[in-house]
This record gives sequence, C-alpha cells and structure tokens, in this order.
Amino acid sequence: MPRGQGRLDVIATPIGNLEDLSPRARATLAQADLVAAEDTRHTAQLLAAIGVSRTMVSLHEHNEHGRIAQLLAALQQGRHVALVSDAGTPLLSDPGFALVRAAASAGVEVRAIPGPCAVTAALSVAALPTDRFAFEGFLPAHARERRAAIARLARESRTLVFFEAPHRILATLEDLAALFGAQRQAAIARELTKVHESVYRGSLAQLLDAARADPNIERGEITLLVAGAAALKASAADHELLVRALELLLKELPPARAAAIASQLTGATRREAYALALRVHRSASTAPTQSKRPSDH
Repeated sequence: MPRGQGRLDVIATPIGNLEDLSPRARATLAQADLVAAEDTRHTAQLLAAIGVSRTMVSLHEHNEHGRIAQLLAALQQGRHVALVSDAGTPLLSDPGFALVRAAASAGVEVRAIPGPCAVTAALSVAALPTDRFAFEGFLPAHARERRAAIARLARESRTLVFFEAPHRILATLEDLAALFGAQRQAAIARELTKVHESVYRGSLAQLLDAARADPNIERGEITLLVAGAAALKASAADHELLVRALELLLKELPPARAAAIASQLTGATRREAYALALRVHRSASTAPTQSKRPSDH
C-alpha cells in the first residue's frame, strides 16, 4: 500500500468453524500492518491457525475510545489496520463503531471484508420471515429492564433477533411468552457452525417447554429469533396486550409507574391503564407468591 494511503479493513471472522474464514479475509490479515483485536489472545490463535503473524493491539469495549488516537495516527501515517472481533462481524454487539466513525470522519478509507455473522446465519435457518428484521442485540440482564425492553417491542412487526446469555435464556423465554403471547413463533439457534449446532423452532410456549426439558439449550452461544407481531385489528387484542404488559411490569414497579409505561406501549389511556393496574395488582396480592429464579437477577 503506498505511503500516505492508510486503510481500515473491517474483517468478519468465523463464529465457530475455521473453514468459514474467506480467502480474502486470510489475505487481508496477512497483509495488515496492525490488527486491532477484541481479545488479542483469541485472535492470536486464529492467526496461528492460518499461519500468519501480525502486530496486534487490543480494542475492546473498555478501551476503545482510548485507542482511537493511536490507531487513527497509524492510519493517517499510511498504515493498513485490520479490525476484528472475537467472532463474526465487528460492530454487531462487538466493539469497533467508535473507531470506524473516527476513521471515516478523518477521511480514511474504510473497507468491509464480509463473512460470517450470527445474525444472518440464524435468520437463514430459523424458518421465520426474513424480508424485514430488527437486530436488538442483548436484552438487559436485570428482570425489570428486560421486561420493559420486551414490552416496548410487543407491537414490532419485523422479525426480532437477539443474542442471549445461556444462563438467561429460560428467564427471557418466560418474559417473551408472557408479553408477546405464548403462541408467537420463534427459534433458538445455538452453537451455529460448531460441532453441537442445533436449531429449535416452534411457538414461544414450545421453546419454553424445550428449554425446561433440555439442559443443552442453556449452553453455548445463543441467537434467539421471534416472529414479528401481527397487525392488531381489534380492541380485544389491545386489551390483551395491556394486561400482559401490566402483569409483567407490576412485578417490579408500583401501579402508577407500571400504568404509565403500559399506556405508552399499548396506546391505552393512563386512566384505563391505571384502573386495570390496580385490579391486576390486587389480584396478584391475593395469589400465592413464588420465589424468583436466580437467573432473573
């Protein structure tokens, strides 16, 4: 590469199977002056497997902003920088956005070296609509925030794609079934491209039953997909959504706060939502209590 013509290459790396690394990605890594890696130890193993040795610098969520000046200087000096994450395409729930934005703003050429991506791989085998979809990354770990995030998506008509930690998948399925309805179609794509790859398809109720029965679902890398909501045509559907939202939100919030959020999510009036929240709260208060799952925290 001529001096003064620095370039940032954003390279997709395998999500499990090394053979998915493209010849173009191999060649680009071999030619790079510097590799910015999410975990240099992980990337060192990848480079060793393809017979490449390169200078590396770590670039992860905790140091990305502090690394930008160093990497931008290298690019402006004409160096070729390769950006990789631990697996898949950088920037998708992985670091790299701040660097790409800074490089583009500085007039540095940014080039994509496409390849493996858990989002598109899961969509291709889920048997759910793929013409329109929304990638939501990881849902919040805490139960209250997770339920609020799911409630905000209850009317989303696009197929939804999430990443989820294995120890939270059961709690997430429980919340999705409660807020989206147990019959909403979904899929779990687990350990994609790896030896123990498996795909589970069915309603949220069926996936919840499967997760309770099969401990393997709570292991490995998980991509969770949920079909989009059908158009709400009847007031009964609106009321059902309001009830589900309140039932979940009242587990963590007082009636007034739960009603305020539920009314925004469903289009119900604050008065209607608050009246229903009081009835649901009173009903829950008289019902037997159950201990919370450890994974809800």
